[in-house]
Amino acid sequence: MSEPLLVITGLAKSFGGVRAIDGVDLTVEPGEVHAVIGPNGAGKTTLISQLSGLLAPDDGTIRFAGRDITRLAAHRRAPAGLARSFQITSLLTGMTVLDNVALAVQARQGHSFRFWRPAAGDRGLRDPALAALEQVGIAGRADIIVGALSHGERRQLEIAMALASRPRLLLLDEPMAGMGPEESARMIDILKGLKGTAAMLLVEHDMDAVFALADRISVLVYGKVIASGLPADIRANDAVRRAYLGEE
Repeated sequence: MSEPLLVITGLAKSFGGVRAIDGVDLTVEPGEVHAVIGPNGAGKTTLISQLSGLLAPDDGTIRFAGRDITRLAAHRRAPAGLARSFQITSLLTGMTVLDNVALAVQARQGHSFRFWRPAAGDRGLRDPALAALEQVGIAGRADIIVGALSHGERRQLEIAMALASRPRLLLLDEPMAGMGPEESARMIDILKGLKGTAAMLLVEHDMDAVFALADRISVLVYGKVIASGLPADIRANDAVRRAYLGEE
């Protein structure tokens, strides 16, 4: 059996007197979709922010692909193979869809943005950017200004930008946030299509999406993992139903 791609051990983070993350242990296997669910304030975004390097843990270790990255700077984690999407999209709305992804390709290649040229003039940027857009189903929107996209299309673009860094692990922070039923169903299909391309750590409130996508689920409550296992086991877990799924 292969070693886990991501190993989190004893991770902790406090804000003042509040223990946001409290001794979390969690693993993600290569190619796995591992969902993290929990009520508001459970610590899910704090956890994913520590994994992406935006927050430094108070305690514990994060190992990725056999390497201790606990103190690795955020900008060095993408080249190491981690890419994150956010709850709120962060896109250059005055540029085209293609150029947004091309910037992500350029960042992966380590080139200076002082020498940025539109992707249409550089096949080394255009071709991988179009390939990433194809993966998320919006290659046909490549020449559209981002400001003209729907909310769902912007989320698809953000996933494409994450894919442009060729990650081994995608950190997905509520990719269905703000979507209607049709857009959510489309995003579920896109993420299903990406299974096997990269492992995913998925933070999501949409339980239909979680149970459609996850190979394993961990439940976070008050900063602690109270259960972790196969979707069927989590669905049947009495403590999980009481704490999160809302069943008596």
